[in-house]
Amino acid sequence: MNVLSLFDGISGTQVALDRLGVKVGKYYASEIDKFPISITQKNYPNTIQLGSVTDWQDWDIDWSSIDLVVGGFPCQSWSVAGLGLGDKDKRGMLFWTMLDVIKKVLANNPQAKFLMENVRMKKEFEEYITFHTEKALGKVNKHLINSALVSAQNRKRFYWTNIDGIEQPEDQGLVLADILMDGHVDRDKSHCLDANYFKGGNPKSYFGKSRRQLVFDRPCELKDFDSEAECHHVATATDINGHDSLKRVYAATGKSPTLNTMTGGNREPKVLIVPEATKKGYTEIQDGDCFDATFPTSKTRRGRNMKYKSNCLTATNYEYMRYEHPTYRKLTPCECEALQTFPIGYTEGISNSQRYKCLGNSFTVSVVSHILNYAFSS
Repeated sequence: MNVLSLFDGISGTQVALDRLGVKVGKYYASEIDKFPISITQKNYPNTIQLGSVTDWQDWDIDWSSIDLVVGGFPCQSWSVAGLGLGDKDKRGMLFWTMLDVIKKVLANNPQAKFLMENVRMKKEFEEYITFHTEKALGKVNKHLINSALVSAQNRKRFYWTNIDGIEQPEDQGLVLADILMDGHVDRDKSHCLDANYFKGGNPKSYFGKSRRQLVFDRPCELKDFDSEAECHHVATATDINGHDSLKRVYAATGKSPTLNTMTGGNREPKVLIVPEATKKGYTEIQDGDCFDATFPTSKTRRGRNMKYKSNCLTATNYEYMRYEHPTYRKLTPCECEALQTFPIGYTEGISNSQRYKCLGNSFTVSVVSHILNYAFSS
């Protein structure tokens, strides 16, 4: 089959098709950012790059040969987190460009399938897009799917398609703890070394070591733990400025928040560092203590002889301990790849900042694979 991918990014559609065992003849990609293009060409060197989608009328392709059109048109003007300008914004106008391209494909191959993706948005925009998509392309099936069903990330997205019979994916029960990795650093460069470093210094003042993972211990303040929330927001970073949403630190027992484009500014998701039970840095719980839950530990206690346990825990079945100096770290690019269900190392070859951006702009591969499976299973 031949595929046309609009706003292709890092070519998650090719990963999804690979997982389905679908053989692709020609894969045409429309993308203008050099960094995702380099990742695509590294992983799929036969990809045919077409350039900007606005030049689609000049593309030298056989329109009747296209079997599938996929794309996530830019979300900034449609998202509740944006300015809410819709197609009154230049980027929002690309929705109409995408409709024109899909209409061209269907006119030349009525059997072709299409899939459009975008963020969860206010009802007015959702109905507007659905109405005009149906008007331009005919029958359209709209689905709201949360990536949380197939990954450790809370990511609600709308999908418009002419593929029939799609049901919600089965919940795999994944949480952030399932994708955390040992042995990865969370930055491109070392933190600045001061004038005393040549004397040997204290390595912990430059790098903190937690569970064999080199990370920089960054301070945060614990908050009440809400076990009912999908994302377990358990602390607030105290070493950064900006909007409160940038300071949220999450426990590994819940979902990751939605990945965004993360172009710096501490926008990467943050996870609480839980100390080994044998290390200092927390207050031991005395027999009979009763306190509000703060955060759950990982499985580090399993098989250990813990002397003190509380007999009054709230909200969940997890064990808790009090932290005197809680710290957090950013998720690594490899962990973000896992959240978006890409192969680990897929985005290697560019800076971490660009890896974060590429992954935040992409869709969750397992969701798209789930949807496309309905097109090829019959």
